[in-house]
Order: sequence, then structure tokens, then C-alpha cells
Amino acid sequence: MPWTDPGAHDDFLALLERSRQGRLKVYVGYAPGVGKTHRMLQEAHLLRQRGVDVVLGFVDARGRADPLAAELPQVPPRRVTYRGITVDELDLDALLARRPTVAVVDDLAHTNAPGARHRRRHEDVLALLDAGVNVIGAFNVQHLESLNDTVRRATGVVVRDTVPDALLGRADHVVNVDLPVGELLERVRAGKVDGGAPGLAPFLAAERLDALRELTLRELAEDVHRRRSRRADAAPAADDRVVVALASASPRASALVRRGSRLAGHLHARWYVVHVAPPGAAGDAVQRRLDEHLDLARALGAEVVRLEGRDVTGSLLEFARRHGAQHLVVGAPLRRTWRDALTGSIADRLVRGARGIGVYVMTFDEEAP
Repeated sequence: MPWTDPGAHDDFLALLERSRQGRLKVYVGYAPGVGKTHRMLQEAHLLRQRGVDVVLGFVDARGRADPLAAELPQVPPRRVTYRGITVDELDLDALLARRPTVAVVDDLAHTNAPGARHRRRHEDVLALLDAGVNVIGAFNVQHLESLNDTVRRATGVVVRDTVPDALLGRADHVVNVDLPVGELLERVRAGKVDGGAPGLAPFLAAERLDALRELTLRELAEDVHRRRSRRADAAPAADDRVVVALASASPRASALVRRGSRLAGHLHARWYVVHVAPPGAAGDAVQRRLDEHLDLARALGAEVVRLEGRDVTGSLLEFARRHGAQHLVVGAPLRRTWRDALTGSIADRLVRGARGIGVYVMTFDEEAP
């Protein structure tokens, strides 16, 4: 697979030559400093030597300019002053006007400063791809949206900037940039990597970096499996459909959506996020929270369905059976209310009424973050 081959430049070049749509190649690592940017710049040089029009759209040097960058043409970044701080941002309009064959864009999980056309840099990349510009980009595995809760459990760090899993799925080539944790820490001690950088400092402990490295290797191995399945035209089986039951005000709804996304990915299955609401309008705060969770589900590739009805359990089971789902994911608080003790929670009633549908109950503490 291309992501295991550090010299797969010819494959990407051949893809560019026969394609009329924008193609994406991403370099993925487990932490800043493992060498993603350097590897992108090396590839940019090789492509340029083959006559490809390559420009730097945005390169995150983190205060240590790579000499390879100085030898490549660049579309200057857009300078933005926000709250008294001046920052450099990718200039999407200038890149679209320049229309290179390939643009190199670093740090795809970055949140743009106010005033940009898009909120996140990965959305700028999608605009470039839609315009026919090929992109070579990079991000760290902890920024993958569906892994957000996994990263928090493994490292204790909550990652705010994320990229949707669909971006990884859209990539034609995925390259794993790996470096032993000991070597990365030695680079930090030698001053070759800024250990105080916001992207690295929270993870700067051997056990946390080991966890991220293991997570990267596992995630990209799963990505290989998914790509092989697609190349073999392996359509999901008729019963490989997942339904995630989403409550209006659960404090862990986002974690539930991500869990459903991971399950659907493992099964190579189509999946739905279903919310059943009683008749009548919900409060503004509840509605805003629900909309945020449904937006997350869409970003992760779910088909979002809103149903109305007083019988939540019956509506969910009817939907699951009508759509041929064999997997139903639901959340349940650890602390049971007196009403749950008398009549059973929604999760209890789903388990009793499932009959042939596998019910996955994700338990959580209502007070947990």
C-alpha cells in the first residue's frame, strides 16, 4: 500500500497525469516533530524535478525554517491581525487564482482566524480539490475526529482542532511518517523540535507518545483494510448497517456518535444517527446542542434522521428493522433514575425488544466531561 512506501512519488505522479479532478495525498504522524513537513517538501522537490507545477500553499515551520522550503515557489500567506496578534494563514483566494498543479498545505486540522472563507483549513483544502488543484497535506492522528474520545482516554488530553474522517477517506495516498519515541524526545532535548509547541507540549511524555504512536499504526492499518475492500468492490452486506440512537440532551452524545462512526468503519457499513423527539418544540439550548451533535454525525459520514413520536423505543426499532440494520448503538447513564428502575431505561427496552438486532450500550457518568 502507498502509505507504507516512502518513495511512492511515481504512483502519485501517474495519478496526477491521468486525473482531471483534484487528488489528495496526506502525511500522517503521531506528533509534531516526526518529519511530516520535511517529507512533504522532499516530495514537492521530486515532483518539481519531473516538471510538475508545485507551490507551497502553507508550511508550518514552527520557528525552524526547512531549507528545502526556500528552494520552492510559494503563494505568500495571508497576514491576519486578531486581538492584537498577527498570524499567517493560507491564502485560499490567491491559490485558486494561481491554480498550480499541486499545492503543499500543512496542518490540515488548523482553525482559521476570523474573517477567512472557511472555519477550518481542511475546508480550504476541499475547495482546492473541488477546483481541480491537487494537494499534498499533513496532520497528526490525534486530530482525527472519530478518535477524539480515544485520544482523551489514552493520554488525558482533549484535542480541540479536528479533521473529519471523510478527509482521510478522500485521500488517494496516505503516508505514515513514523519515528521512534526515543528519537523524537532526543530531538526535543537537542533543540531540533520545539517541545513547548502547543501541538506537542501536552503529549510530551514517553507513555503518551507511545499511546499516540500505537494509535497511528492501528488506524492506518485499518485504513489499508478499508481501501482494499473498496478496491475489491466489496459492498457492505445487507445486514451491515448501524443505527446510533441520539438523545437530545445527553452530555456524552458526541462520544456516542464517534463510537458509532468507529463501529461502522470497522464493519465497512452504512450508518445512521437517529433522533426521536416527542411532538412539540424543544428549548433553544437543547436544540442548539442537538444540532451540534447532528452536525458532527454528518461530518463523520452518517445519514442523519429526525423522527417524531412519543414511543422512542418503538420508533428506533421500527427504523432499524425497516432499514435492515443489525447493530444499534445507544447510550445509558451509570446512575439509574427511579423511573428507569420501575419501567426500564430506553437502553433496557431496546435490548428487550431488539430480537435479532445487536444492541451496543455505551455507559457513561452523567457528570463526566
